[in-house]
Amino acid sequence: MDDLFAAHAALLKSAVAASRERGFWAAFPENPKAYPEGATTEAKAAFAGLRNKLFVLTAEDEAGPYVGAEVSPFGPVLGITYVARTVDDLVARAQQAGAAWAAAGVERRVGVALEILVRLNKASFLVAEAVEHTTGQAGPMAFQAGGPHAQDRGLEAVAYAYEEMARVPGAVRWEKPAGRSTIRLDKDFHVVPRGVGLVIGCATFPTWNSYPALFADLVTGNAVIVKPHPAAILPLALTVKIGREVLTEQGFDPDVLQLAPDTADAPVAKDLATHPAIGMVDFTGSSAFGGWLRETLRDKLVFTEEAGVNTIVIASTGAFAAMCANIAFSLSLYSGQMCTAPQTIFVPAAGIATDEGHKSFDEVASGIGAAIDALLSDPARAAAVLGAIQNPATLTRIEEARGLGRIVRASAALQVEGARTATPLLLAVEADDEAAYLEERFGPIAFVVAVSDAQDAIARATRAARQKGAITAALYSTDEAEIATAIPAYAKAGVALSVNLTGGIYVNQSAAFSDYHVSGANPAGNACMTDAAFVASRFRVVCVRRPAAA
Repeated sequence: MDDLFAAHAALLKSAVAASRERGFWAAFPENPKAYPEGATTEAKAAFAGLRNKLFVLTAEDEAGPYVGAEVSPFGPVLGITYVARTVDDLVARAQQAGAAWAAAGVERRVGVALEILVRLNKASFLVAEAVEHTTGQAGPMAFQAGGPHAQDRGLEAVAYAYEEMARVPGAVRWEKPAGRSTIRLDKDFHVVPRGVGLVIGCATFPTWNSYPALFADLVTGNAVIVKPHPAAILPLALTVKIGREVLTEQGFDPDVLQLAPDTADAPVAKDLATHPAIGMVDFTGSSAFGGWLRETLRDKLVFTEEAGVNTIVIASTGAFAAMCANIAFSLSLYSGQMCTAPQTIFVPAAGIATDEGHKSFDEVASGIGAAIDALLSDPARAAAVLGAIQNPATLTRIEEARGLGRIVRASAALQVEGARTATPLLLAVEADDEAAYLEERFGPIAFVVAVSDAQDAIARATRAARQKGAITAALYSTDEAEIATAIPAYAKAGVALSVNLTGGIYVNQSAAFSDYHVSGANPAGNACMTDAAFVASRFRVVCVRRPAAA
């Protein structure tokens, strides 16, 4: 077998260093021009070849039964079907395959995981096609978030897991002085996997949100069952297929990594999660199901990323136009269908000081609305920024939200044939209207909330994070003392804070190897992707000791 650990040693070393230093580093280029010429054309042809066919993972797949009803938010029915195995069959296969995988050793498993990531990177354009036509992400975003950025997140998990396991020595000679003699023992330490890992994917970011858990489980010795969202199976099916190919080449049973597709009418996530052999469950999605998992699976490890209310506080600004443009992009990107997208914008009712003079509350709200209009004024740019609406229920949510406040900017569809689209809806409300703005309203819906002053705004934003959960928060202020006071309040609320963003970085964005995505310190999620705590509990260390040989 190839020594994949040695082959990818430089990649691993750089990833470990980057995770410690937290500066900018990316293993996989986000610019499509860094890849071979013609890759886009080949990927489109390969994607077309997958449509209206059975997606084959093993020779047994021809027997069925089949599931699959993916429809692109841009219009076409994909027509791809997948074999659906029973829960007991999936688990039995995982247990059988997992024994040799667990015994393979840390470096061997890490090498295999790194090879999978490298091959996924080579398939980035095909994965991007799958992401685009299941999630509704526009092409450029589908490539970056579904491909290189997701791969970097997976690599980050590998780096953390390797470091944690590398702390455990394989064998030591233990010597304890005992009077005139010495007690000598030989001790062996074994990294033991926790059990079969279940990764439950989401519909909007199937690879980006799943790769950290998938690779953390694999490298710590656990077989993995990937349960995609029924609306976004293909991106994870491609991932599993590539992983199984590498496992087979390296002499492992490919059932170390399996796909568990299902349907909205006959879901299998609960049956899988409650199976006694499942040791860990990772989930991204609604608070309702996340809460059910946490309450029900008390004997298992459960890692969740759930709903939250991400806020912006505008206390003052020295760059009003640039601030409005930055917020407009954050509200528009992927039509607000990001767990990091802002929703609730607190502005003092008396207005704010800016570089353009005093701006009233209404002027701040209309400034953001006008910036959204300017951003989306070019149809091609609008389509590239907004993408499409993944779930038809989001359009219903937008309609229902129209009555929750005074409309500053109305939502409208783009003229893109066949696509399900909606521009941001911006509403003005009073601070007392908490029922409107303190619930997550997933999609392109945002509120500008009139509050007493900056202190009131910060207090409301941090309280919302503590009580409702938040993954991101933003603050605009020209007062350094105000910022200094706010920082510990946001930290205590467990929410990542961005201050005075006006350029090409947005509150939505989370950089691998630098940003800690989700803190695990408020109701938006109980874990951080990725840190040492995210990986360390996925394995245990067992000691074997015996008297030392003479």
